[in-house]
Amino acid sequence: MTLTPKTAFLGAGNMAGALIGGLTAGDAALGGARVWATDPRAERRLELEEAHGIKTGVDNAEAARWADIVVLAVKPQVLGAVLGDLEGQLGAKHLVISVAAGVSIRAIEAKLGPARVIRAMPNTPALVGAGATAFARGPRATSADAAAARDLFESVGVVLEVEEDRLDAVTGLSGSGPAYVFRLVEGMVAGGIAAGLTDDDATLLAVQTVAGAARLLRESTDTPARLREKVTSPGGTTQAGLDHLAAHDFHETVKGAVTAATERSVELGKEIAESIR
Repeated sequence: MTLTPKTAFLGAGNMAGALIGGLTAGDAALGGARVWATDPRAERRLELEEAHGIKTGVDNAEAARWADIVVLAVKPQVLGAVLGDLEGQLGAKHLVISVAAGVSIRAIEAKLGPARVIRAMPNTPALVGAGATAFARGPRATSADAAAARDLFESVGVVLEVEEDRLDAVTGLSGSGPAYVFRLVEGMVAGGIAAGLTDDDATLLAVQTVAGAARLLRESTDTPARLREKVTSPGGTTQAGLDHLAAHDFHETVKGAVTAATERSVELGKEIAESIR
């Protein structure tokens, strides 16, 4: 049986924790033998050790040298320092998977020499095993590397491979998308409260409505537009609500949010590329 590649997570925040949980699920012995995470916070290291039985530490270079796969799971603003730790430490045997938003494969390769690089954009529903991740291969990454990345991210949701020039759009849509949904739910709850519901009841109904609508979208063969039409009777209550949304440019506002987040991802990538040269 093929052993799971040794995987080092540099940065052990929420996303790394979700991926570690997915990777080690159902195999208590796997963590200590095949997974290592680094983080400056002692309490976070202890938390991961106790939850998953993994090895932890603070030395990024040591963990990376040990690993077959190195997951860069730090904030983009911290990535430059981590890449500095890794300069001269990695070889052709290493696959590097970065989840730092906006940071290009080229910028990472420039620091890491012969390592193969994959750039990925997961989103926060990965924390509950319902994430959406897109990834792109660098020029040295192989089909086997893509399969390894797919295995990692499929442990926490669905996975799509794209060309790198599409990843900023992925960031604007699915990377930032959960926040748009949370904002929508905030508005739905506020509307329910204004109409006389309690906070708890309005929240329960709004959350279940979004969850149910998402499941219906996923399981139905109808388009979103067709599903909307099916629940909208002319002159009815749903039509009144949709008319209000249309009067306030709801469609264009949401579309514009995706565009704004995409453009910011491009800007951040340029800023960070300059900072890590």
